[in-house]
Amino acid sequence: MAVSTRLVDLIQSEVDSFLDDRSDQLTAIAPELDHMIVISRDLLGGGKRFRALFCYWGWRAIADERGGSTPDEDEGIDGVVRVCTALELFHAAALVHDDIMDSSDTRRGSPSAHRRFEAIHRTGGWPGNAEAYGRSAALLLGDLLLGWSDELLDSGLGGHTDRAIASATRAEFNRMRTEVTAGQYLDIYEESAWLAHPEAELLSRAHRVIVYKSAKYSIEAPLAIGATLAGASMAQTVALREFGLPLGIAYQLRDDLLGVFGDPAVTGKPAGDDLREGKRTVLIALARKALPGHARRLIDELLGDASLSSEQISMLQASIRHSGAVEQVETIIDRNVGQAKDAIADAPLSSSARSQLMELADRAITRNF
Repeated sequence: MAVSTRLVDLIQSEVDSFLDDRSDQLTAIAPELDHMIVISRDLLGGGKRFRALFCYWGWRAIADERGGSTPDEDEGIDGVVRVCTALELFHAAALVHDDIMDSSDTRRGSPSAHRRFEAIHRTGGWPGNAEAYGRSAALLLGDLLLGWSDELLDSGLGGHTDRAIASATRAEFNRMRTEVTAGQYLDIYEESAWLAHPEAELLSRAHRVIVYKSAKYSIEAPLAIGATLAGASMAQTVALREFGLPLGIAYQLRDDLLGVFGDPAVTGKPAGDDLREGKRTVLIALARKALPGHARRLIDELLGDASLSSEQISMLQASIRHSGAVEQVETIIDRNVGQAKDAIADAPLSSSARSQLMELADRAITRNF
């Protein structure tokens, strides 16, 4: 994974350079705006970089197959790195907004953006509502990061010699942005409106949230963006999509398990956070389907209660385990990963990129509890 490690370094360098430039712009307006840069740097200073990596290897899968100079030595690498970095900024924006909607206290083991702004208000001893200030400031930060991701994308595409390819890549990015926003809405919709729909639909509706909130956005779309940037054929794009979607589903199912059973030291979030947030996931749908009526009613009563005690969390975790839903989800994960790998086994992609994508697939779903 030496090339991937180098890519991560290049992306971090691009992030730092970009934020240096925007810091000058913001602090020229008012020194207080430095808060936006400091929190952005911290948010963008880590993470798994999966979206950037899948975008890059989607590009390499096509560029290497076409032959010619080594892509890492090609002058076009700067544009690819900027497109990959644009995905990282977009992801950061999504995390800021997601944490506001979920009232999450932490992100990657540190206070979430809205809590950090809230703390600035409290430390300053300012009048008014600190929580409202934190939410409003973080909402603006998320919007700012969204705009910056667009700027970076335009910069990455601006030097491409084929304007049709640049336009098609922009269209893929735009579609991703629409799909993940729709998925986020469906997520909060299902948390509130699940009782308004037949019991038999709950599992399929939970699956729909996974597809649009995470699977397409986390893996399929980055692959398609990278492949389109390299001028992929229809067959190549289809193969990468058929790899990306089931893998993205497996990726989110792993996240759903971590959201209920994850170790805070690993996830950076409190244990059972998804239970307090009321996430109507595939895991919960499968558990409800298998549990007897009294246990199902208990889940429905407690799920989404932000004040759940550690004892109540443990009780819910035990009920979910007892239902057999964890084993079912693990089986679905394995099936989807196998389907993903089969999709590119004989696809018209470079062998080196195929190997890297297979390795990334394993990394994406083997996060520990």
